[in-house]
Amino acid sequence: MFPIKDSIRIPFAPIVTYALILINTLVFLYQSSLSQSEAQAFAAEFALIPRRYFDPAWAGYVGLSGTDYFPFVSGTFMHGGWWHLILNMWTLFIFGSSLEGRVGRWQFLCFYLLCGVTASYVHAWFNQLSDVPTLGASGAIAGVLGGYATTFPRARLTILILIVVIPLFFKVPALFYALVWFGFQFAQGFIDLGSNTGGGIAWWAHIGGFAAGVALIPLWRFAPDRTYDEAQPRFLPPVANAPPWKPGPWG
Repeated sequence: MFPIKDSIRIPFAPIVTYALILINTLVFLYQSSLSQSEAQAFAAEFALIPRRYFDPAWAGYVGLSGTDYFPFVSGTFMHGGWWHLILNMWTLFIFGSSLEGRVGRWQFLCFYLLCGVTASYVHAWFNQLSDVPTLGASGAIAGVLGGYATTFPRARLTILILIVVIPLFFKVPALFYALVWFGFQFAQGFIDLGSNTGGGIAWWAHIGGFAAGVALIPLWRFAPDRTYDEAQPRFLPPVANAPPWKPGPWG
């Protein structure tokens, strides 16, 4: 299920969401400009490698600091390819814009970064022996999805499902989409739990980020709610000098 758009509308431009998308894109363009050896060195230094924090002897042998925790943040702004970047940024645009409109700009930035750090930590904890660099914004975006589904559970999402080459479009409640998505991540996380290598998709980063978003978002919803759901009926104020209502033949 790939989200296309949601039904939540906000009264101002989501500047922080746009800025996050821009930063991720610029970092990826810089990565793409590097030679293969330079890109590997850049990933080793700034992407998250769990083993450097749980195996000090190995970290010292390969020349990595076990007390440099910046990769828990910097790794969330790096991507492994164009498709990886596009999928993540599109998802961030859909859910981040609406959530930023609900909690406020600076509050959303803090929420996003905290979800990203939590996702990185959970991934590292469940993959302590992994020496594979982990990079991508999906853990932080999972937190945004968790916060979005908790804040706008009845929002309508337009999703795309491909049946071979036939595109099908459906509208589903945000809470339903989030629960299905999280259930898939949770199942995959436990399937891969025994490997402890952290290769491929960082399932536990998704799980940790989503859980952080659900748990933390109540602390962020203190700003006035200026969002509205275009899929829900909006009650109009009474018209001035309108004649009194009288029941018709059908009540």
